[in-house]
Amino acid sequence: MVGHPPLSLTDGVAHEHTKEYRSIVGALQYVGFTQPDIAFSVNKVSQFLQNPLDKHWKAVKRILCYLRGTLDYGLLYSPAGHQMLTGFSDADWGSSIDDRRSTTGYCVFLGGNLVAWSSKKQHVVSRSTTEAEYRSLADVIQEVLWIKGLISELGVQSQFKPVIWCDNTSTIALASNPVLRSKTKHLELDLHFTREKVVAGQVNVNFVPASQQIVDGFTKPLTGDKFILFRNRLGVLPQKLSPRIHNIEDETEHKSSTLDEQGEY
Repeated sequence: MVGHPPLSLTDGVAHEHTKEYRSIVGALQYVGFTQPDIAFSVNKVSQFLQNPLDKHWKAVKRILCYLRGTLDYGLLYSPAGHQMLTGFSDADWGSSIDDRRSTTGYCVFLGGNLVAWSSKKQHVVSRSTTEAEYRSLADVIQEVLWIKGLISELGVQSQFKPVIWCDNTSTIALASNPVLRSKTKHLELDLHFTREKVVAGQVNVNFVPASQQIVDGFTKPLTGDKFILFRNRLGVLPQKLSPRIHNIEDETEHKSSTLDEQGEY
């Protein structure tokens, strides 16, 4: 949704209403708690809160237009016959044109239903795709194990070992390799954490082809058809609108038409 052309800190004219920009982006972050399909876009526009430009404001308006057109969409949760935890992780290496930091994206399914997701810029610069992917892998493993502990406290025990799907073979090999090479020493914390969980048998890390990678939409802008597929895979589907929402829309349209008649803008 956002990214054509890529947004930057310097390319554009300063937006006049900085406070308004921050307020709306803050509201979008709140909406994003239940709308995973806007996670990537909101993450992008949130990176320019200090000095927003006109292009950033246009991107925000595009998100608002998208939400206006998908009011009847929401996460669909269905009963499942199992409580298996499944995670997907990905990274877009050096995607930020301002500092070349990578973007992490991951999501977690419980019994086939989406329960956690994230799209965020990494805190440090990664020197390779494998590095960027490995940082994402560590994040999703941490999230999966936290959710596993939470549902265990609620009395829900799963007989299945959590599975993490990654589309980078080098990252998968690194996760189970007991040898710490000089080229990867700067990754020690993430390496030891991830490898410890894999070797202990707490999680399995498997390969998934890039064409079947669900979380692409959390790391990069997608074309229309690919975005719809991404949204459907997350379980964001059209729902029946409640009468309350219809009433709010009717009231808003009535107020808008009244203002137009009075010549107010």
